[in-house]
Amino acid sequence: MGMGVRRGTATMQGRSFIFVLVVLLAVATGVSGRTTYTGSSNTASASGARVTTPPATGKKQGHHDHLVKPKPQTKETNTKQVPALVVFGDSIVDPGNNNAIHTIIKANFPPYGHDFGADHRPTGRFCNGRIPTDFIASKLGLKQLLPAYLQQSPNLTTHDLLTGVSFASGGTGYDPLTAQLASVISMTDQLRMFHEYKAKVRALAGDAALSEILSKGVFAVCAGSDDVANTYFTMRARSSYSHADYASLIVSHAGAFLDGLLSAGAKRVAIISMPPIGCVPSQRTLSGGMARDCSSGHNEIAEMINAGMGTTVESLKAKHQGARVVLMDIYGYLFDMMMRPEGYGFKESTLGCCGTGMMEVSVLCNGVTSAVCGDVTDYLFWDSYHPTEKAYRILVDFVYDNYLKELID
Repeated sequence: MGMGVRRGTATMQGRSFIFVLVVLLAVATGVSGRTTYTGSSNTASASGARVTTPPATGKKQGHHDHLVKPKPQTKETNTKQVPALVVFGDSIVDPGNNNAIHTIIKANFPPYGHDFGADHRPTGRFCNGRIPTDFIASKLGLKQLLPAYLQQSPNLTTHDLLTGVSFASGGTGYDPLTAQLASVISMTDQLRMFHEYKAKVRALAGDAALSEILSKGVFAVCAGSDDVANTYFTMRARSSYSHADYASLIVSHAGAFLDGLLSAGAKRVAIISMPPIGCVPSQRTLSGGMARDCSSGHNEIAEMINAGMGTTVESLKAKHQGARVVLMDIYGYLFDMMMRPEGYGFKESTLGCCGTGMMEVSVLCNGVTSAVCGDVTDYLFWDSYHPTEKAYRILVDFVYDNYLKELID
């Protein structure tokens, strides 16, 4: 592949990661099943419907006690203001880059893609349908789907490149060790790929087009969850670090990545904050005890990282004069979705739709051992780690109305 991306045989750490997945599979298959349905659900009307939102108690607060009510959805586009959307991060925003590398962290097989397009095909998106960056690209008036930079079939077109791509790789994180453990594309390598992308844009459309993308495009970054859930807790690969120390390590690496992105010319950068990772189904199962409560340790680190990222963002804005950098705080809003799903049109928020809903994710969520729940639109989570298309649509409405508009106006 070039660009420093490691491919080929898995490292010893990569084999350790496979071992963990095998253990998780054993746990998952030992759990009693649920009533399941293997047909396709109709999400068109449900995912587009407006839902009841929590009462607002303040604007853009970080903790779940202070929530922001999204404004009514609008249909305007920002084609002239935003020429492209360029994305970095993990499986939340990976539209299929992992399809092109040697890793077991993939989602290019059923039942992934259960509700994607007319043919319900798996694309490598870790979801039943579209993912956040698809919705953002659509809201910006760019295109309905944001493609993977390493997309192989069909190959990327000039239009694809000029309107934006995603470099994200499922299983990666700010901590360099996280990408090594999963044998996926590190954040550092994603930045190298971005430099290659810039050269391609310059060759295709000239310096003026590249300058327009750098100055007016939106650059979105979403990572950190795999650092906490996988590297720190599940694999204990940073066991010598306290919660506070590991949070500081993540903030330091995130700051270095963002500094590199801004130094590469990006002027409008949006960073997705850490979610309440301790409340996703798999972490409830692994660390929530018999009652499958939220894991307080996971959430404690997440909130520490978010606090540190807030300080880092201010430092980056001071260093890179003229750049707009915003931390899109989703912690409180997503926590509320998890705690009172009925307010958002869901019936279940502690289990995923795939299989038992307790452990299945990536290779564990497959068409051989994992059936699909009866009505996907009832579920906040598609698998034990990733939200459904419906949940993503609601979450994107929130971040667009409360953060992205501010970034692009």
